[in-house]
Amino acid sequence: MSLPPNTTPVAQPIFLPGMSPADSAPTSAAAPTPTPTPLPVRSQDDKQGSSSTEGTSTGGSNPSKEFAQPRLRVHLDDVTDTGTSIFLSSINPSAVLPNAVSRVQRALYVSPSSREWHMPTTRSVTLIVRSMDGVAYTTGIDLDPEQHKEIHLSSRYVASIKADRRSHEIWGVIVHELVHCYQYNGQGHAPAGLIEGIADWVRLGANLAPPHWRRGEEVKGKWDAGYQHTAFFLQYLEERFGEGTVRRINDGLRGKKYEEKPFWTGILGRSVQDLWGDYKQYLEKDK
Repeated sequence: MSLPPNTTPVAQPIFLPGMSPADSAPTSAAAPTPTPTPLPVRSQDDKQGSSSTEGTSTGGSNPSKEFAQPRLRVHLDDVTDTGTSIFLSSINPSAVLPNAVSRVQRALYVSPSSREWHMPTTRSVTLIVRSMDGVAYTTGIDLDPEQHKEIHLSSRYVASIKADRRSHEIWGVIVHELVHCYQYNGQGHAPAGLIEGIADWVRLGANLAPPHWRRGEEVKGKWDAGYQHTAFFLQYLEERFGEGTVRRINDGLRGKKYEEKPFWTGILGRSVQDLWGDYKQYLEKDK
C-alpha cells in the first residue's frame, strides 16, 4: 500500500516515550485501558484456511539480537479520535512494533553476517495513526527516504474493524507495511503486485491472514494481481523450490532494473507465466 512521498501533509509529531480490504461494524465506544497484546501462536494443526495458512516461518516472538533495530516511534495525530483509542486498547505498540520488525527481517533475510543477503539500512520507522481514507501506506521522509520511513495507519479503518479481530488485523497491517521498509523494488520497475504480494507473503507466514483470504481464488486473475493473490503464488514457489525462494526473489530486485523474463528465468529457471501455469495446475490437482 505504498504511496509516493509527500502525498499527505503530516502535523508535527508528538512522540510517545518508550514506544520504540476492511471489516465492518465501526464503534464509537470509549476504549478500555491498554493492555499488552499476546502474540499469535501457531498450532501444529494449523493448515491453510480462512485465518491461518501454511507458510514460511518469520522468526520468533522476541526482537532479533542480530539484526540492527531501527528507532521506532509512534505519532498519534488526535488522541481523542475513536479509532486512535481503539488502536491503543487493541495492541501494545512498544511490544508489537519490535516483534513485527524482527519477523519481517527474518522473513526476508537470514542474518546480518551472511554475505548472501543484503538488508537495507533502515534507521527509523515512525507509525502515524491519523484519520484518513484507505487502510495504510508507507513512505520515506524527505530528509532521507531510504533510511527513514513513515507508516500511516488510518484510524477510521481501525474503528471499522470488528471488535474480536482488532488486535490480529492491526498487527497484520503493521507487518505488511513494515515489509515495505525492508524490501527492494527493482529500481522502481518491479510490478506493484509483486511488491504487495511479498508484503502479504510475510503476513501469511506470520499467521496474520484475515479470514476472507482464500487460496485458489487468485487463479481467476493474473500472477501479479498483488496482495494475498500474489502472496499465495509466492507461497507455492517457496514450497516448490525450497525455503529462501522468496528471499532470493527479493534480493534479485536489489540494485538493478527489473526485467520480467531474465529475472524469473535467472532465479527459478522458468518464466513467470510458466510458473503461474504450473501453479494453476497444482491447485486443480489439489482439489
